Amino acid sequence: MNNWSNINETKEKLVKKNRTVKKDKFRKNPENSEEKVIAFCFTATMNGGPSGFTNAPVTRAFIIASALFTIFFGIQGRFNALGLSYQDIFGKLRIWKLIMSVFSFSSTPELMFGLYLLYYFRVFERQIGSNKYSVFIVFSILTSLLFEVLAVALLKDPTANLVTPGPYGLIFASFVPFFFDIPVSTRFRVLSFNFSDKSFIYLAGLQLLLSSWKKSILPGICGILAGSLYRMNVFYIRKAKFPRFISSLFSRLSLPSTGSPRTASARNVVGNVPSYSVRQMERNYPAPMQSAVEPSEDSITTLVSMGFDRNSARQALVQARNDVNVATNILLEAQSH
Repeated sequence: MNNWSNINETKEKLVKKNRTVKKDKFRKNPENSEEKVIAFCFTATMNGGPSGFTNAPVTRAFIIASALFTIFFGIQGRFNALGLSYQDIFGKLRIWKLIMSVFSFSSTPELMFGLYLLYYFRVFERQIGSNKYSVFIVFSILTSLLFEVLAVALLKDPTANLVTPGPYGLIFASFVPFFFDIPVSTRFRVLSFNFSDKSFIYLAGLQLLLSSWKKSILPGICGILAGSLYRMNVFYIRKAKFPRFISSLFSRLSLPSTGSPRTASARNVVGNVPSYSVRQMERNYPAPMQSAVEPSEDSITTLVSMGFDRNSARQALVQARNDVNVATNILLEAQSH
């Protein structure tokens, strides 16, 4: 019996030492921790992430609006009436065409690929929050629309529709942070060609970019330019955000989310892995002293936006003394057990 107790004590000491080393590495290398968080969020999204539109009300509202407008014009057989031409802008100004060109696609295949990409890019709303993501949407749409108007003015073709309708500006602006900020987590080869887990998103974007040939390439390029300006933080746009009630308004206007509610603890960001319970966390990470600082709401919101359960996020922040990086490490380590 004494031998078994000695073995158990030694094992517990090794486990505690291993956790201490991990935490120290996490504190000394915050850049690596941020990369780990981004990689984790991306991998979770590729595996399904939080189901449906959890923590993405703005994306949900935009997708619903785009689908409804496209179906409406499709039923009326007015797809050909959409699109922008020189005459629509500089001849007889048609405001309704400018508005509809932001939401409605011109065909069913474009609708399918476009909504798929919009749905996938909801990960950015979860990372930066609905208020900042709303600014990203408005900036991308208006900036890309301005570039489209300038391109139409330069081409000066009064007869043809030079720009296909649809939220190309937002979709292709989202490819800029997708390219720079989302790391590759897995690579594989197919028939001597190298692919990664990001390749399927690029292929879907290429299909959408070439769907109407020149008429879709132009708004796609304008969207990439808009996304680049946002990433360059022109006019400090990345610091701007709408008031909190904007995201609440989208949550109320759009249909109920098909995903799990925030209060549910049966699912977390990985999808099929049970949420890490508070009791388990208390057992692995002993409670700090009573003088510990209460976690800030912003820190809790940051972890919740990544898909973690709110109670688990709060408990991890308490253990990490409100350090988001260390709290993320605690949650990731918890899910690995």
